[in-house]
Amino acid sequence: MDNRTAIAVGGAVGVVALLGGIYLATGLFAPAGDAMAQCRQGQVAGDIGGPFELVSETGETVTEAEVITEPTIVYFGYTFCPDVCPLDSARNAQAVDILAERGISATPVFITVDPARDTAEVVGQFADNFHDKMIGLTGSPEQIAAASRAYSTYYSAQEDDGSGYYLVDHSTYSYLVLPEEGFVDFVRRETPPEEVADRMQCFVEAAAG
Repeated sequence: MDNRTAIAVGGAVGVVALLGGIYLATGLFAPAGDAMAQCRQGQVAGDIGGPFELVSETGETVTEAEVITEPTIVYFGYTFCPDVCPLDSARNAQAVDILAERGISATPVFITVDPARDTAEVVGQFADNFHDKMIGLTGSPEQIAAASRAYSTYYSAQEDDGSGYYLVDHSTYSYLVLPEEGFVDFVRRETPPEEVADRMQCFVEAAAG
């Protein structure tokens, strides 16, 4: 099994895990005493998120503890993405600005699923185009695959004909993460920035008690 096939298989497994978590989202198996239950919008409450080791825009190896230091919106995409990733990244950046207006500091994070083309410099420039706080992360194929598995995302690169111009199929959820709580929920790409901000604010306030 080559790396690309392994990534596709690993991603497919992640999708199964993500969909399986919907049973939890219905509330049939939701944990008792969940202080953040009122913030969730019928989403997955399964085992998503966790440790990762990736490469920052400056070429340094960083862990999730160094990246997720405040309320964070995590997104997996790639910089050559023609439309979906730029729109989603812009939406997440807008949500961060709305939160700032409400006195809540948050960070948008962009993790590439195309490490072959997305070097540290490339993801850094991409992130800077959307928000001065956005963190762009890349890494080796193995590091990206591990981070993707942690968040149960899916991605699969199309065959490169040698031109370097190929698309990458990938899931498009954005993940709401708090430093002390970890993953708390995800939002779909059609969710407007105001609602993303509302939901993150709800989680932040619930975590504060």
